[in-house]
Amino acid sequence: MTEKITVGVFFGGRSGEHEVSLLSARSILANLNPQKYRLVEVGITKEGEWLSGEGVLDAFQQGKTAHLQPVAMFPQAGDQHLYRLNNGQYETFTRLDVAFPVLHGTFGEDGTLQGFLELIGIAYVGAGVLASAVGMDKALFKTVLRAYDLPVLDYQVFSRRQVEQEVQKVIETIETNLSYPVFIKPANLGSSVGITKCRSRSDLMEGLYEAARYDRRIVVEQGLEKPREIEVSVLGNDEPVASIPGEVVPGEDFYTYSAKYLSDNSQLLIPAPLTDEQTREIQRIAVQTYRAIDCAGMARVDFLLDRHTEQIYVSEVNTIPGFTQISMYPKLWEASGLPYAELLDRLIELAIERKADRDRTEFRYRREG
Repeated sequence: MTEKITVGVFFGGRSGEHEVSLLSARSILANLNPQKYRLVEVGITKEGEWLSGEGVLDAFQQGKTAHLQPVAMFPQAGDQHLYRLNNGQYETFTRLDVAFPVLHGTFGEDGTLQGFLELIGIAYVGAGVLASAVGMDKALFKTVLRAYDLPVLDYQVFSRRQVEQEVQKVIETIETNLSYPVFIKPANLGSSVGITKCRSRSDLMEGLYEAARYDRRIVVEQGLEKPREIEVSVLGNDEPVASIPGEVVPGEDFYTYSAKYLSDNSQLLIPAPLTDEQTREIQRIAVQTYRAIDCAGMARVDFLLDRHTEQIYVSEVNTIPGFTQISMYPKLWEASGLPYAELLDRLIELAIERKADRDRTEFRYRREG
């Protein structure tokens, strides 16, 4: 009998998307095959404390975590153990074979955790440090895509300090370079948290302050009038493949946080009603986008399709996409012939393959002769 792979599933986190992470983790834990995997739940509180024990996810969702034990991993190369705190001393709790981060947003999807896992040298699901950081930063992401001649909408970037100290100048710059409507977004956050659609100066003022609550950098992006919202799931390491596209038809003015996770007014059309040519082009751009940021494991690439010109624009990439029961990433793969449980198997395989490839890298310079 093949020995089970011990998978540490990390969820929660210091992020505005903490609750979304719990929903995704619920679905993942329910679909990981217990015949193949031994599961270790690691919940990260909003204050950044790591907790484990019995029924971690239930405890987090109920807000009753007092019985859980503090745990930690240490940035010692090759030490894949999870340690628990007992009477002021850390003792070995268990050893992880693979880490599965289900942490949306800051300190989980932005390369921070990935860098820590790289120091340890453990296999982990999803993108590495570079792709995670670039994918999370909406401004840098657009800059990279433009360098690769991939289509993105015009944008402006401002700091929280600029918003707080010279908001009128910021507004004038926006109105000079972009036209209404515009979208204001925190540079480093997902799930539509902190995003405002603006049609006037008063909207701009409100939106800038709202975005500044969530990040020190703010992106203002040219808006389109009721564009079609198309999403594609991408899977793989060196040879990524794209799923069939899906379309989100928001019940609200755009696909807000509540529309994604709290409301059932939005429609998900799978497959998206596109021509064969549009489908192929969107899949091609999705894979090119994935490769442009050196992504690995998985990502969901989101597009805007102008209803009038039919121009396609890359909107963003999610390197740890939602995995809830209503999330597009697993739904698109299901419709493409890859069921949820098999998708999780493949992601773990890709994590192990990528670690094997990293282990081939030499870190010592060898002099010839």
